[in-house]
Amino acid sequence: MKKIKIITIIALVVLVTMVSFFGVYVHVQNRMENKVRDYDLDMDLQGARYIRLVVNTESQDVIKDADGNEVETDEEMTDEQLAENNYTKESVPNNREDSLTVENYEKSKKIIEERLKSQGVGEYEITVDSQTGDILVQLPENDATDNFVSNINTVGKFEIIDADTKEVLMDNGDIKLANVMYGSSSSTSGGTTVYLNIEFNKQGKEKLANISNTYVETENTTNTTNTATENTTTDETGDSTTANETNTTSDSTETTNKEITMKIDDQEIMTTSFDEPIENGQLQLSIGSATTSTDTLQDYITQATAMASVLDSGNLPIQYDIESNEYILSDITSTGIQYLALAVGILLLIGLVIYIIRYKLNGFLSAIVFAGFISLYLLIIRYTNVSVSIQGIVGMIVTILLNYLFINKILSKIKNSEDSKKIENIKEAIKEGYKEFFMRLIPICISIIVFCFVSWTTISSFGMVMFWGVALIALYNYLITATMLKVKAEK
Repeated sequence: MKKIKIITIIALVVLVTMVSFFGVYVHVQNRMENKVRDYDLDMDLQGARYIRLVVNTESQDVIKDADGNEVETDEEMTDEQLAENNYTKESVPNNREDSLTVENYEKSKKIIEERLKSQGVGEYEITVDSQTGDILVQLPENDATDNFVSNINTVGKFEIIDADTKEVLMDNGDIKLANVMYGSSSSTSGGTTVYLNIEFNKQGKEKLANISNTYVETENTTNTTNTATENTTTDETGDSTTANETNTTSDSTETTNKEITMKIDDQEIMTTSFDEPIENGQLQLSIGSATTSTDTLQDYITQATAMASVLDSGNLPIQYDIESNEYILSDITSTGIQYLALAVGILLLIGLVIYIIRYKLNGFLSAIVFAGFISLYLLIIRYTNVSVSIQGIVGMIVTILLNYLFINKILSKIKNSEDSKKIENIKEAIKEGYKEFFMRLIPICISIIVFCFVSWTTISSFGMVMFWGVALIALYNYLITATMLKVKAEK
């Protein structure tokens, strides 16, 4: 029975080790695909997307009337048309000279940072040149990077205007917050609908209530009444003939729409009217249509999140252009990491040999379960969304060293007990080993928890790697290492 338990534990260790180091491959179409998740690497290991934003220096032609008011037109007007309407054309820079200040450069940087945070970008670096206003953004390279880049220089100018007169009815100053909401479709096909929810402040709430009462679809009914008349005619014989003509009454209904147009950065999002008054100060705009497709739903969520982040962060005070957008590899190559892993592996192997020499069979069994610890630890790092940085790798090495010292302490106490083969003495040695080791580890554990909540990714990476490592040292050795040693001592 004792041998069966030991063999079972060793088999589990071997299985976890095979999965962690070699993966689980399944046949997908014409290739074999590893289903074990890969590591989430930090920018200093994987490389990063570098986006350089430069201040826009272009100008645009603006048409103004005799009173100096801007005139919107969809067609290019000739000089004759301008003169005929008493209009003038002016070339206006997209960024006024007085807006190009250090304060606005820093504000632009802060707004971009807020947008990245709201879209769930955990790791980024933003620097601004206070002389030129150029902004350099570094982002991790993944499937969502292109979505972030596509909205990174959006000014975020929000307007609700009268569709006919072009009068601005609401703007960014009326917005309190914007977020993403979900709802189930009431149709028979089911599915989920994604909404961009815009919540307005007190002033905006009053404006929205007035607008939704005014810009509605109305029906005008026109009544037409025809009267009845009697006409008498006399023919050639002198006989008279009377004819009655009856006019009828009919109703005609004419539908008229008073519509608003919603724009972001002067790009029309929609033109619509309201079905009913909105008194709660919230405007919900559906993104796409109801769907049951996970991929389609995720696309809608991405679109809505990007729009919400732009509206919620406010206007960029300066219009920027993307000058460059390129991916730059890390200076640390995969070969360098492999050499480091090989060096750590050799040192660890030497340490495990020392286990076997000093503690004989107990050391041999502990060396086997140690391999299982490393394998399970690497799997946990992959599936807990820990971003592995250089500091994170250091944390992993420190964790392996701590586990080595912990097991060595337990084996040493077992060896120095009065009867190292007596199971009661083994239990007591394990208990004392846990108490001494983790009492000394308390200050380190406090520091680790603090590091986990630091916004700087490189430090939080170290904290998270160490957090899971220390937790695994406590749990794994209690369930596996201690059990193995106890089973070995059973009669």
